[in-house]
Amino acid sequence: MSLQNIRSERLRKVFERCRLEGRAALIGYLTAGDPDKESSFDLLQTLATKVDILEIGMPFSDPMADGPVIQAASERALAAGSHIADVFSLTRAVRDAHPDIGIVLMGYANVPYAMGFDTFAERAKSSGADGVLIVDIPPEEGGICDAPLAAQGLDRILLLSPTSPDERIQLVCSKATGFIYYVSLTGITGADMGDMEEIRDKVEHIRELGSLPVCVGFGIKTAAQAAQVASFSDGVVIGSHFVSQIASAANACEMNASMATCANTMRQAVGSAAE
Repeated sequence: MSLQNIRSERLRKVFERCRLEGRAALIGYLTAGDPDKESSFDLLQTLATKVDILEIGMPFSDPMADGPVIQAASERALAAGSHIADVFSLTRAVRDAHPDIGIVLMGYANVPYAMGFDTFAERAKSSGADGVLIVDIPPEEGGICDAPLAAQGLDRILLLSPTSPDERIQLVCSKATGFIYYVSLTGITGADMGDMEEIRDKVEHIRELGSLPVCVGFGIKTAAQAAQVASFSDGVVIGSHFVSQIASAANACEMNASMATCANTMRQAVGSAAE
């Protein structure tokens, strides 16, 4: 069986459900263990009630694709003593409470490489994850992780950017499963978005060359931006804007309240208010 045929049934159902409802999927990111394990548990659960897919970050000391907001989240999580075992336990807790949402683990190659990709894939699957996004393993180097992830039925989410030529788009479309994450700008997370029409044109072009859902992230900070992206994409990915709710809050109660309000606003923006 080809890797293209090995997909998370849950992720497929998420996008199918959103299509039937006439809207894009809302994908929200938080770093596991930020600002500490107990608070992270509550925040992940709060966000999980509002999103269609939850992207759980694996804290790492050198998150090179991330801007200062998510870098600070990793630093807080690591300073609080968070480890990969905590990522898996938090993921399991979210999965037990929210059996229908999609869950994607996001991070950098050092963590699964140190653990061993076979072990990492087994533990990711047993924790309830549906897919994995490893930012710094491009499709050309996927031989070190593709087979272990596929053996566990985990989707391998891959990235495309504004500078991706057709050759790269076709390669990613042939290697990715689950969905394609289109980075809307040539920069790090949290930077300002580029021209919306250019983003729309690129998403449409990617769709012409592949069949997977195309989700757009990086730089989406307002409900208006989320609504615009939702009008032409299969999913809207919001990370830094959600993470920023943590640092700006005075206490745990305020953090959760801010997260719920912010996420509900974004849910409404992509076309369906949370219950």
